Amino acid sequence: MGQDSELAIDLRGVSKAFGPVQANKNIFMPIRRNSIHGIVGENGAGKSTLMSILYGFYHADSGEIFVNGTKVQIKDSSHALELGIGMVHQHFMLVDNFTVLENIILGAEGGFLLAKSLKAARSEMERLARDYGLEVDPDALVEDLSVGQQQRVEILKALYRGAEVLILDEPTGVLTPTEADHLFKIFEQLHAQGKTIILITHKLREIMAITDSVSVMRRGEIVTTLKTSETSPDNLAELMVGRRVEMDAQKTSGDPQKKVLEVKGLSVTDELGVPRVKNVSFDVRAGEIVGIAGVAGNGQSQLLEVISGMTEPLLGEIWINGKRVEFEGAKTAAKMRHLGLAHVPEDRLKTGLVAQFEEWENSILGYSEEPKYGAGQILSHKAAREEADQRIEKFDIRPPNCRLKTANFSGGNQQKIVLAREMDRELDVLIVGQPTRGVDIGAIEFIHKQIIAMRDAGKAVLLVSVELDEIRALSDRVLVMFDGKIVTELTPEASEREFGLSMAGVDPHEEESTPVATGKVSAGAKEGVR
Repeated sequence: MGQDSELAIDLRGVSKAFGPVQANKNIFMPIRRNSIHGIVGENGAGKSTLMSILYGFYHADSGEIFVNGTKVQIKDSSHALELGIGMVHQHFMLVDNFTVLENIILGAEGGFLLAKSLKAARSEMERLARDYGLEVDPDALVEDLSVGQQQRVEILKALYRGAEVLILDEPTGVLTPTEADHLFKIFEQLHAQGKTIILITHKLREIMAITDSVSVMRRGEIVTTLKTSETSPDNLAELMVGRRVEMDAQKTSGDPQKKVLEVKGLSVTDELGVPRVKNVSFDVRAGEIVGIAGVAGNGQSQLLEVISGMTEPLLGEIWINGKRVEFEGAKTAAKMRHLGLAHVPEDRLKTGLVAQFEEWENSILGYSEEPKYGAGQILSHKAAREEADQRIEKFDIRPPNCRLKTANFSGGNQQKIVLAREMDRELDVLIVGQPTRGVDIGAIEFIHKQIIAMRDAGKAVLLVSVELDEIRALSDRVLVMFDGKIVTELTPEASEREFGLSMAGVDPHEEESTPVATGKVSAGAKEGVR
C-alpha cells in the first residue's frame, strides 16, 4: 500500500442514494494521517451513511476511495478492518452476556484452539489497555459494565483487529460528563500513538476542543472543510443549518402560578432493593421550568420513572393538580396521562418509541384510545395519519412521511416524534428527560424553543438533563441531585463552581476552598484538552 501518502483516507466524488433519497452527493473528503478529523451536520445530513460506506456497510453508487494512497473497493466491514479501518457505532455491537474478552475476539478467534486464542487475546488486550488508557476487566460481563466502559470495549475490539483509522459515531451521546472527559484523554493517547480518528458529532464544543480539521455536511453534500483553529462554534452552526442559529436559549422571566406537580417524601429502590431515590420532596408550578441537575446515576432516572407512572415508589406521594395519585401497577402511566401529565423519556428507543412501527403509529402510542382516533375498538387510521402529518409539519420532522418506519428516521427526528406526541395535546405537566441527547444543533434550538413555549403557555415543566449548560439555559429553578437526594436548590445564575461542588455532594458555602472536579461540571470538554 502507498504508505508514503500523507492522507490516511481520501474520498473522491462519493455518492449514495436510497431510492429517491440522495444520502450522499459527490463527496470529496481528504483526511490526513495522524489527525483528528471532525464531521458535523444536522441529523440526516448523511454523515453516518458516508462513514458506513468507508466501513463497508454500504457500497457507494459512484466515486473512489483511497486508503493510504491506494485506491480500494471496500467489500464489507471485514475488508475495511483488513485495510486498517475500524468503527465504533453510536449503538454498540456487543453481546451482553459475553465477557469483555469474548467480545473482543468474537469473529477473530484464530482457529479451533479457543483457549490458546483467549490467552493470546488477553495478553494483547492488556497491552492495548495499558498503551491507550482503556482499562476494563477482561472477565467482566458486558451487561454489568457502564456505558463508558462498553465504549472502551468497542475501541479495544477495533484496535485488537489492527485499526489505524478509528471512526467514532456520536461517541459522547450516551456518556456522563466524567466518561466523556476520559474518552477525550483516550483520543489524546491514540493520537500520540499515530492513529487517525474520524469523529462524527453534533457537539460543537467537542469539535473545537479536540479536532485538527472539520468537514461540514448539509443535505448529503460537503459544504466546506476547515482547519478547526480557523473557525468557531457560531460559524459551524450556521454552515450546518444554512442560517444563523441561536446558540443560547432565548427566554424571558417566568411567571409561576399554582402548584401543579407535588412530590412528597419519595423513596425508590431498584430491582435489587438498592435505594436510588431517598426522601425527595419538591413542587413544580404552572408557568415554570424546574431543572434537575446532577451527574448521571444519582437517582434522576428512577425519579422520572416513578413520576411518569412507569414504576412504583417504596414510600412517598405524588400529587397532580391537587389529586393524590394512586399507584395501580401497569395502569398507573395511563392514569398519569389522564391527569394531564405528559412524559418524554430519557431513552427514546428503549421507552419512547417502537422502532419498527410507522411514524403515525408512534405518534399515537399511549394515546390510541382517545375518542378522536375512533370509537370503541375501531381505530381510525385516517384520523391518526392526518394528525401525524400535521405534527410532522409543526415539528419539522424529516423526511415528512408518516408511513415511514420510525427506525429509518435519524435520532434527532425520532426525538421530535416523541416530543410532538407528548407536547401537542392538552396537558398540565410535562416531564422531559435528556431532551436533546444525540440531537444536532438545529434540532436543539427547535426543542429548546418548544420547551420554553410550554412554560409560557402556563404548563409546569420538569426537566432532567446531564447537560449542565442546558439546565442553566432553560430552567427557572434548579434542584441538584446527589446520591438519590436533592442536596440544594440553585438559581440558573449560580456559578459553575457552586453547581460543580453541589453535584459532587459538597456544600459550596461550607467548602469555599474546595476545587471543582472538572469532569463533574461540564457535559464534555469545557476547555480544550489538546
